[in-house]
Amino acid sequence: MQSDVAQLFQYYLGYLMFVSFVGCLGIIALAQIFPRLRGRGDDENAVQSMHSRPTPRIGGVAIFLALALSVVFAPDTILPNYAGFIIATTLLFFVGLSEDLGFRVSPRRRLLAVCLASLIVIALFGVWLPRINVPYFDLLMQYWIVGVPFTLLITAGVANGFNLIDGVNGLAGLTAIGAAVSIALISLQAGHGTMVILSMMLAAVVLGFFLVNFPLGLIFLGDAGAYTIGFMLCWFGIAVLIFAPQVSAWAILLTLFWPLADTLFAMYRRSRSKKDAMSPDRLHFHQLVMRGLEICFLGRKRRRIANPLTTLVLAPFVIAPQVCGVLFWNDNRAAFLAVLAFLAAFFGSYLVSVPAVRAFRQRSREA
Repeated sequence: MQSDVAQLFQYYLGYLMFVSFVGCLGIIALAQIFPRLRGRGDDENAVQSMHSRPTPRIGGVAIFLALALSVVFAPDTILPNYAGFIIATTLLFFVGLSEDLGFRVSPRRRLLAVCLASLIVIALFGVWLPRINVPYFDLLMQYWIVGVPFTLLITAGVANGFNLIDGVNGLAGLTAIGAAVSIALISLQAGHGTMVILSMMLAAVVLGFFLVNFPLGLIFLGDAGAYTIGFMLCWFGIAVLIFAPQVSAWAILLTLFWPLADTLFAMYRRSRSKKDAMSPDRLHFHQLVMRGLEICFLGRKRRRIANPLTTLVLAPFVIAPQVCGVLFWNDNRAAFLAVLAFLAAFFGSYLVSVPAVRAFRQRSREA
């Protein structure tokens, strides 16, 4: 009986992956007929752009359609709640899609949409982030006046983080798949089978997109896809913490480490330079790595190689925190120390690599 259920579950995952994959291919084909699907004509000239030709940025449409279909495969016990959760993401999805189609929705309005979507979830289910495994502060988290704002901050940070890393081919997809699988493995160890199913369905949906996005970058998540995926992963992590008290909040943070670290460092970097926290730049870790590959090894005209190679270079650093999250799923002290170690490595390597790349570029010019 269990083997039959497992086979059926695998069929569901394969079907969702196929829908996402075919949806992405369909969008690419339609973009040749309808230029609007490729976004604004000046997107490739934006300061944060990592590609040089118009590319569809609405992979989120295929992602969302597959996620809507996943409601059919959700366990009956949570079907109403899961359907309500998907409906709550609709606001976020359409706001992001408006930006992807070139209607210029400001970053602040997109983050406001994330907060509103989270408020809908909180209103529907009466839950928020229950704890962060910090003594005394966890007591305050039980009160909505503390817990709700903190939840909005975390969900907005994770959603925005996935949008920030949706620049090089495969990075956002790889991060999302790793996070979803990690949350599923943590849920499995904690005996929370429902979240295993939901997380693996999300991983399957993103995998369908990933197969088209990497290595050629034929389509990107766009704001609709990145915000939706980040939002769902964050709330999946919150759900695990609510229903599995033995799971460490720091272990869940490790599964989402890379987008959160990138967001935090972007805020720090812009505050030091007295720039708007929402202003785009080309100083994210993946952008630095790609330029380093071009300057030091490949040459400036090898962007199509440097772009996917950046994801391969960063893959171990993205996956390592997620592996630690799975290993230390119920060990709060070890998970916390792992977060500190990865933060030190992230900030330290960034601060060291910036002057190193600049020095190499200077020597190349002098030569």
